[in-house]
Amino acid sequence: MDFLISLFFTFIVCFIGMPVLLAVMRGFNVYLVVQERECIVLELFGQVRLVLDEPGLHLPWLRMGPFAGLVPFFGKKHTVDMRLDQTYLRSQPVNSEEGAPMGIGIWYEMIVADPVAFLYKNADPPGSLRANVSNSTVRSLSNMKLERMLEDRHAMSKTVREEVSEQSIEWGYKTGSVYIRKVHFRDVGMIGQIEQKVVNRLRQVTAAIQQDGANRVNVIRSTADRLAAVEFAKAATMRPRIVGEALGTISKDDEVAAALFEVLETQNLLKSPNLNVRMIPRGADFLAQLQASSPGQKNA
Repeated sequence: MDFLISLFFTFIVCFIGMPVLLAVMRGFNVYLVVQERECIVLELFGQVRLVLDEPGLHLPWLRMGPFAGLVPFFGKKHTVDMRLDQTYLRSQPVNSEEGAPMGIGIWYEMIVADPVAFLYKNADPPGSLRANVSNSTVRSLSNMKLERMLEDRHAMSKTVREEVSEQSIEWGYKTGSVYIRKVHFRDVGMIGQIEQKVVNRLRQVTAAIQQDGANRVNVIRSTADRLAAVEFAKAATMRPRIVGEALGTISKDDEVAAALFEVLETQNLLKSPNLNVRMIPRGADFLAQLQASSPGQKNA
């Protein structure tokens, strides 16, 4: 029973009493734990008494004495997040030198460099920095040539960053990278006109490509036709010579020549469209069969 009672009280002390005790000690600033990229500012009677910006365990009582315990009653404890933050501003209105209404999307990084200035020199440092970046973008990029605005984004980003950084440092903010991510037209009618011009230009380019391809095909076809005509002409001139040489060779033998000409004559007769051949059986009366095979003859 003594063991169970000791176990019960140990459980109460370790899991309930110690967290409560540590919470009370943190509440009276006996010790404070500062995380990475974090800063704790202790304010007492309207004055900054202690700034803890090093990560780790700190004992404010060793540096402030008993006044650290008065902070929860007569002061404030501020925890400042010093991690890198990023913000993107969309479609900031800018007019080009030619009068085109443009929109610029700008992305920038920011980090707290001075926690005291961040807390006390501006009521809304992120909002003020956002407005400062927006005003700097409009002021420094207005009346710029449209061609440069669409192409030279690195120089524009550098210009905005140099103008914003001087003002942001006074509020405890340090501006990091600034980059122009998007430049676009804000006028819907102008966007439609540009799209129509692009479509017309694409049609012109497509028609030019098709015409060039047709011209190339015609050139190739005419060249092929010319070469084919030349070869056919050569073949037409060679044919009589070849046929003449063959007939000269055949005419040397009278029997072969006679047989050849007889075959050629028979072929020409068979190819004639007006040829009408009637077959008469062997041993039949020639006149009777001829009369019977006539187309106008009728049987009695």
